[in-house]
Amino acid sequence: MDGLPQIPLSVPAIWQCTLKAPIGCVGVGLHTGKRVSLSLRPAEPGHGIVFRRTDLGRDIPARFDRVVDTRHATVLGDEHWASARVGTVEHLMAALSALGIDNLLVELDGPEVPVLDGSAAPFVFLLDCAGVTEQAVPRSHIEIRRPVRVSEGDAFAELRPAAGGTTGLEMALSIDFAAAAIGRQALSLRLTPESFRSDLARARTFTLAEEVAQLRAAGLAQGGSLDNAVVVDQARILNPGGLRMRDEFARHKLLDAVGDLALAGARLSGRFIGHRSGHSLNNRLLRALFADASAWREVDAAPVSVAA
Repeated sequence: MDGLPQIPLSVPAIWQCTLKAPIGCVGVGLHTGKRVSLSLRPAEPGHGIVFRRTDLGRDIPARFDRVVDTRHATVLGDEHWASARVGTVEHLMAALSALGIDNLLVELDGPEVPVLDGSAAPFVFLLDCAGVTEQAVPRSHIEIRRPVRVSEGDAFAELRPAAGGTTGLEMALSIDFAAAAIGRQALSLRLTPESFRSDLARARTFTLAEEVAQLRAAGLAQGGSLDNAVVVDQARILNPGGLRMRDEFARHKLLDAVGDLALAGARLSGRFIGHRSGHSLNNRLLRALFADASAWREVDAAPVSVAA
């Protein structure tokens, strides 16, 4: 971007970013089954990520304290209008966070972000097509200063300070399912645009075959199909093409965690560790973090001097 220093690749990005141009798509919601038009529009520095229900004329900031449901997806809501909701935001939020988009207006004419192929890869494609531009305002990050942990049974989610005072987010997650096709899986990585693209973005959401009828009876998974979700029947994968990677299940759970933690409102610097964690524990973790002022601090990025 003209007027900004050229930062070496080894130096962490310090400037807020938005898209170069608007871009959009049309799809169906995983749970509502409703057709929805999605538009991603550039926004000014300090705007943050905001969802706009164009059919209702309501804006909902993408923040952890606006989460109103976590049972089968992460759902944001308007505290003053109960029907103003935006569901299944986690895949889009994961792509925005991992690719460094700070400011964006997300317009939808329906109640749920389209599921597309069940992963974050289509959103990465849209962002790449639109292009990213730096803005002349430094970004900040949230530094984890002491451990914060939430649990439910043997499941837990935890944030810890980074080792050696490094910035960025180290992530480790393990899962354990009775279905033989899933079983126990674990994955750890340092979250970067490159690791997100190569290790997480293509991992699809999944469900157990015996749960499909229950979900649909409850009015959920109305838009679900083998085109946008992996369906597991004990030791079998019902999708004709099988899995995209052997541990696709753990990778998708970690993708979900990236999207849920993106609702912190700024990038986290620290270590995330989860075992059997999902949307509920991820959101409870952010609420616990911000309820304890001694556990975090916001740090503004400082401009980097680069030799001509």
